[in-house]
This record gives sequence, C-alpha cells and structure tokens, in this order.
Amino acid sequence: MSFDDVFKVLGEFGTYQKRVYLMQCVPQIFSAIQTCLSIFILFTPEHRCSIPLYDNDTFLVQSIRHQVMLNLSIPYEEDVDQYGRPTTQVSRCNVRRSIPWNNDTDGNSSFVTYQCHSFVFDTTIFQSTFTTEDNLVCQRKKYIVHATMSFMAGFTVGSLLLGIMADVVGRKKAMILSIVLYIIPNISGSFVTSFEQFVICRFLSGVSVGGLLGTGFVMGLEFVGPSKRMWAGIVIELFWASGTMLLALLAYLIRDWKYLNLVVSVPPVLFLSYIWASLRIPPNEVRIMPESVRWLLIKGRTDEAMEIIQHAARVNGVHVPSNILLKGKEEEKIEPEEPSSCFPVCKLFSTAKMAGRTSIIFLNWAVCSSVFYGLSINVGNISGNIFLNFFLISVAELLGFLSLLFVLNRFGRRPVYIFSVVSAGVFCVCTTFPVIFGSPEIQWVAVLLATIGKVGASASFATVLLFSAELFPTVIRNSAMGAASFCARVGGMVSPYIVDLAQSVDGDFGKALPMIIFGLCAILSGLLAYYLPETLHENLPETIADSMKKPRKSRPDITAIDVNTNQPLMNGYNAQENETTA
Repeated sequence: MSFDDVFKVLGEFGTYQKRVYLMQCVPQIFSAIQTCLSIFILFTPEHRCSIPLYDNDTFLVQSIRHQVMLNLSIPYEEDVDQYGRPTTQVSRCNVRRSIPWNNDTDGNSSFVTYQCHSFVFDTTIFQSTFTTEDNLVCQRKKYIVHATMSFMAGFTVGSLLLGIMADVVGRKKAMILSIVLYIIPNISGSFVTSFEQFVICRFLSGVSVGGLLGTGFVMGLEFVGPSKRMWAGIVIELFWASGTMLLALLAYLIRDWKYLNLVVSVPPVLFLSYIWASLRIPPNEVRIMPESVRWLLIKGRTDEAMEIIQHAARVNGVHVPSNILLKGKEEEKIEPEEPSSCFPVCKLFSTAKMAGRTSIIFLNWAVCSSVFYGLSINVGNISGNIFLNFFLISVAELLGFLSLLFVLNRFGRRPVYIFSVVSAGVFCVCTTFPVIFGSPEIQWVAVLLATIGKVGASASFATVLLFSAELFPTVIRNSAMGAASFCARVGGMVSPYIVDLAQSVDGDFGKALPMIIFGLCAILSGLLAYYLPETLHENLPETIADSMKKPRKSRPDITAIDVNTNQPLMNGYNAQENETTA
C-alpha cells in the first residue's frame, strides 16, 4: 500500500507532525538571512581616491583647506547619476600629482593622473562593509561578484552532496551535518582578515544553507498527508520570507558588517540542540526529531518506521494497528527499491520519459533561481533607499508565498506555476521601459514593477519546490531535489554576473539589460513547464516505476480509532459509505 494511506489512520497533520515540521522550518529563517547577507556586507558606497599625504581625509569635505586639497589631487570626470542624467564628479579611481620639474606653460601638463590604491568611502549608509575594508572597488570591483558567487557555489555543492547523503545515510544525519557546517564558518566570517578567508567562509556557509534548505524541505513534506502537502510546502517558505524581512531590519540598525554578520550567525548555535533531539529519549525510546519514515521504509527498516508511527499516533490521540504497514500486500504487489549501485541522480535519466521530465524541471529550477536571487541582488541598481527597496522585495516574497495558499489546491501545481513564472518574466521586461524611456521623476515605476515581478518569482520558486518534490519518488527524492537545487544554484551563480552587466554596459540600456534577460528566460521556462504532469491530490511516488505510472488516489478503506472514545475516526470519509462498502 502507499504510505500516504497511513495518514488516513495517523492523521494528515497531527500534533506530532506539527512539532517535527516546526523544527524543520525555524532554521530556514537563518538560511534566508545568509543567502541575502551579501547584499549588505558587500555593499559598495560612494568613494574616491584618498588625498596623498592627507592623514585625516574623509569622503565628505571638512573645510576650505580640505576642498582645495581635493581639487588639486583628485581630477573631475564626466559621469551619470543614479537617474541617468549627465553630471561631473570627482574621479572614483584616479588621483593626480604635480611634476615640479616640468617647465611647460600648459597648466595640465604639470600633473600626471594614475590609478590609486587607497580610498575614502561615504559612511552615510554603512560605517563599514567588507568592500570598504578590503578596497573592492575600481580595478578590484569584480571581486565582489566573485565573493557573491562563492556563496552560490557552496550552495550548489551543499545541495547536491548533502542531498545525495540524505538519500544514502538518512535525512536526519544530513540535517545535523548541515547545522554544524552552518555555525562554524558564519561566526568565523566576522574575524577574517583577507579576501581569500572571506571567500572560504562564504563558500562553506553556502554548503550548509544548501543542505538545510533541501533536507528540511523534504523532511517536512514527507511526514504529512496528501491534502496537507501544499501547506507544508508553502508555510516553510513563509519562514524564509520572515528571515529576509528580519535581515532588512537588522541591516538598517547595524551598519558595521562585522557586527551584523556576528548578530545573525550566533543565534543558530541553539540548533545544536537538534543533535540531542535526534537521540532516543526514555521511557518510550523515541526521538523528538525522527528520521523520515518514508526513507526508513524504502531502506527496509520497517521496525524503526513502525516505532515512529506508533509514537506519533499516541501524541495525535489515535490508535493504529500494528500491521498497518503490511495491510494491502495481498491486494497489490509491493515493488522493491531499485538497486542502489547506480549513482542516485543517474536514475533520473533511466527512461526517455523520465529524462525529458527531469530536464524541464532542472531548467525551470535554474531560471527560477536566477530570477529570484537576481531580483534581490539587483536592488542596488534600483534607485532609492537600499533598505526600503530590499524590504519591499522581501514583502513581495511574502505576498507571493501567501497567494499560493489560496490557489494551489484549487487550480493545481502546473497552471499556477506557469502563470506565476510567466507573469514574473513579463513584469521584469516591463521594468525596462521606465528605465530607458522614463524621466527621473517616474523611476518609482521601475521599483514597483520589479516588486510585482518578485511576487511572481517567489510564487514560482515555491511552487516548483513543491511540484518537484511531488514528482520525484521517495527512493531518490532528496538526491533529485539536490540535483535540481544544483541547477538552481548554477542559475544563482550566474545571476550576479547578469546583474553586473548594468556596470559593464553603458547607458540606460545597460541598467535595463539584466531585467530583460531575467524576464525572457522566465517566460521561456514557463512555457516548457506545460509538458509536466499535474500532481494535485496524488500520492507521493515511492519508486521510479511509481513515478512513471498513472498516479494513484488515496485509499479510503482504513480508519483510525480515538484512544479516548474508542470510536472510529473517518478522517473526512462518511462512515455509512464505508459500512456499505464493507
């Protein structure tokens, strides 16, 4: 029998499942914070070269003498302001010095201009960022993109390797390892003294976040019934959105990057208690944070799975028969797990049908990720206050996630996903019009359109997470989600470079180019998703063969017994109908 039928007895989302689910959700707050933290700790404020031999130089002019020294030492260059209007301002990257032995009467010939290596920064927005501390500007400005990409690279590695580990040795062990990996590099990141150390810490942080997101999402989804899977898949995203909004507040209050990094990295030390929670607790010899029952059954560890089910039943106030996992064997053949000698991800391409489906899912993950993270990273290129812009983008995420609670179970996964990702693409493309053709006074329209685009991007990203978890079978679900997340992280690694095109391509078109790329890719991937099957109200497939069959509906022929009244609990089914069937 399908394991989903067990929930007709156990309860689809009882008290025990809610406790376990909450333990998977809370770490996602800090996963979101670390994912978006680079926006603030790598922020580049206004800057210029420091005045040679001027010890107390600051970005803001201190006195008339300071202004005179500034005019003599720093050349002026033609530039554009944040609204694209031409302006003249001091050079950000060049300094000049006089050549006293030059006797030419031309005043300009007595100075030579060269690139400087010492800078002063505007401290109005941030007192200090890693960018200002390590001078990641001018000829070193590409290092910012590399540092952002290092986190996404770690995210990629963690999603794939820890996803495979979760399928091989268990979801719980992968979760605990992710928590340990999370704490060490994030706290250490506040004390680094070089760019190389910073990149290593951000890479390891990405590894841990990749493991936490993938494993936590799958564990939360595998222990709820079919009608509650949508809630389990979306509510965890609300914790993510709350993490991004919390980051906006903390970044506004803490303007030094080291203290900000430390404040968001220390609280997760409390998650080390999950190690204790995973141990057996007397007298019932159960675990507060159990292993995934689906994974235990796939591995043939039925006794352990039954122990967890019995404990969950006691907490939920129901009684389950001791042979519940064996019921139905006489009626349908139980297919064994596929041989584990093959690398798990290879099974995703075992048939032409599976390979085509997998390719479409992987492409959509990559595009959703690049648009989702790209819109967050791109807030620095949108005019206005960075804290307000990021908060609005975070609110847009929340609205995107909340909207799914009202439509996913009504219209289905596929149409909701296609609509959300295509609409995100359309709004991204529309932002280019006020940027290229609009006046400075209507640039708020670009912010509004980008915010609406983030609503669609958030909804599509959350939907593709749930959609994929329902399409992939239990035997390789974590590996498949890890591989899909690998593709998403490739998109995430590409997104900083797409955003950087705004700095590489001159003019208004350069500022609009990232949104054009994000928008067109989103529209294309959404149209391809039409070829994926619908999963609404279907049982989770357990094996590769299950995922290729016509999905099975849940069986209504099993009832639960309330331990207090000793009466059957029909869990939404009419008792008279069951008696008639019997």
